[in-house]
Amino acid sequence: MRMLRTCALLSATVVLGVGVAGCTGSAEADRPQIVVTTNILGDVVENVVGDAAEVTTLMKPNADPHSFEISAQEAARMDAADLLVTNGLGLEEGLQQHIDRTSSAGVPTLIAGDVIEVLPYTSEDAAGADDPHFWTDPSRMVDVVDALEDALADIDGIDVEQIRDNSAAYRGDLAELDEEMSASFAAIPADRRALVTNHHVFGYLADRFDFRLVGTVIPGGTTLAAPSAADLRDLTDAIDEAGVPTIFAESSQPDRLIQVLASEAGIEVDVVELFTESLTEPGEGADTYLTMMRANTERIADGLTP
Repeated sequence: MRMLRTCALLSATVVLGVGVAGCTGSAEADRPQIVVTTNILGDVVENVVGDAAEVTTLMKPNADPHSFEISAQEAARMDAADLLVTNGLGLEEGLQQHIDRTSSAGVPTLIAGDVIEVLPYTSEDAAGADDPHFWTDPSRMVDVVDALEDALADIDGIDVEQIRDNSAAYRGDLAELDEEMSASFAAIPADRRALVTNHHVFGYLADRFDFRLVGTVIPGGTTLAAPSAADLRDLTDAIDEAGVPTIFAESSQPDRLIQVLASEAGIEVDVVELFTESLTEPGEGADTYLTMMRANTERIADGLTP
C-alpha cells in the first residue's frame, strides 16, 4: 500500500512539471522512508536509523530553520513518508503549511517538541511562548531518541533490533556529551555565566547548566524579528551591568547587529561565533549535532572563563 501511495504521489508531481523519476521498484523505494524537517534532527535520526530506512532531511546545511523552504519534489516526499519527524514548537515557520497538510493526510508524525519538557521563553517580548531550541540541552535530546526509537519500531518492514542497538549507542554518545559540557562549564565562575546572543536560542542550555540569559540583539524567539533602537539601548545597559566579556553571534545570522551592539556598549567585549540553529557543510566546523555542541561548548567556555 505504501508503495502504491508513493508512486501515485510522485506521478502527480511529474504532472506538475517537477520531473521526478518514476517508480521503478528500486531498493531505495522498497525501504521505509523517513523525512526530517531540520538538519539537526536529521543527523540524530540518521544515527538512530542507520541503514534500516532511507532518511531525507529537508533543511540544507547553514540554512535558517525559521524561514527555509522546500521544493515540490520534497513536499511529495513528505506526503509519501512512513514517518515525518519535525521539531515543532513553532520553529519551522516557513514549512508549517506542508506539515499541516501531511498531518491532515494521516502521515505518521513525530513532533520532538511533544516528547520533551518544554520551557517558555524568559524574555518579556516572547513571554508565554514555547521555546523550540531544546537541542542546546543534550539530556532533552535523549527524550527525543527514546520517542524516535518507539516510532520507528512501529514501521512495517524496519529492522527493529538494529533500531534498538543504534538508539542505545547514540544515547551513550549523548550522555558522554552531557558530561563533557558539564565539566567544561564547571570551570566558568558563577558570576561570569551570562549569555548574550543574536536571538533567544540558549534557554535550555541555561536551564541545564546554570547560565543567566542577559539578553539578545533580536527580540522574541524568531530570527524574522528586528530590534528597535530602544531594544539595543536596554540590552547595552544590561551588558554593562552584567560585565560580560563576550557576546555570541550565530553562524546562521550575519553578525553586523551584534558587532554594532559591542561598539555601542562602550566596553571592551569580544564577539564569538556559535553554531546554533543549523549544521554546516562537512569541514566547516559543525557538520553533526555532537560536533556542533562540542564546538559551542569550547567557545562558550573560552569566551567566559577568566
